[in-house]
Amino acid sequence: MNESPGHDGGGYRYALTSDEDDADFWGPSHEAQGLFTPLPGEEDGARQVLLAGCRPRGGLLRSTGHLGRQRASAGNADLDLLDADGTVMGSYFVNDVTVVDARPSARGADLLDLTVTLWCENALPGAEPVWDLIREGRLDRTGLWRDLTPEGRHAWLSVALWSREYRHRGRPDAPAGQVLTLDGRDIVDEESFYCALGEAVNGPCGYFGRNLDALDDCLRGRWGATVPFTLYWDHSAESVARLSTPRPTPQGDSGVVPFPVILEIFADHGVEVVLR
Repeated sequence: MNESPGHDGGGYRYALTSDEDDADFWGPSHEAQGLFTPLPGEEDGARQVLLAGCRPRGGLLRSTGHLGRQRASAGNADLDLLDADGTVMGSYFVNDVTVVDARPSARGADLLDLTVTLWCENALPGAEPVWDLIREGRLDRTGLWRDLTPEGRHAWLSVALWSREYRHRGRPDAPAGQVLTLDGRDIVDEESFYCALGEAVNGPCGYFGRNLDALDDCLRGRWGATVPFTLYWDHSAESVARLSTPRPTPQGDSGVVPFPVILEIFADHGVEVVLR
């Protein structure tokens, strides 16, 4: 992925660019505190974010001069998450970025701490530590999601999806005929099934679907594996029993995963699943 324009290489972790004009760079920020924290009593996507150590530019800078007025709304933007070199790891689309406070920042004489309101339903609670693992190069083994809550694994999958392009850096799909292994002992619910499957195909924090429709899409190519391939599903009886047990989920459904449908989707794409 490309480097954010004008990120300045100053240890920034975030950057914003207008959704309407790619040339309208809104500037980098050291922090985006509150991005992953829903506001109490509000809908899930509502956020109040402190852009600490921000160097505002373009539409965002113009909005700081209109606090308390309608023109304090800068509009919609792409909010990039940056690695230690300033390269974009992934992006969230954020709606209606509105500046509600602007103060000098202790991080630098020419920086501001901007408080903004915005809407971002894809920045899930629990996702920030996963982005930090990627930024700090600590995604060095599989299974780091095992001890997370179902909500945490749901957030893990979202980061696996949004960071995929950055982590794979144009790497082609594995050739057809691969033999992959899925460890059923790690599978306790739907989220853990997709976490384990993604890593079986694509390694640490790998993505290969997060629901049945997405799994079907991934099997069509460009997501790390070329069909046909063989999937050995170890300890399958244990995992199938757990997938068939109703439980609350972050999405509010029954939590039951239709195992025959999973096998059917694999079979439709020429994947041989060997239950062991």
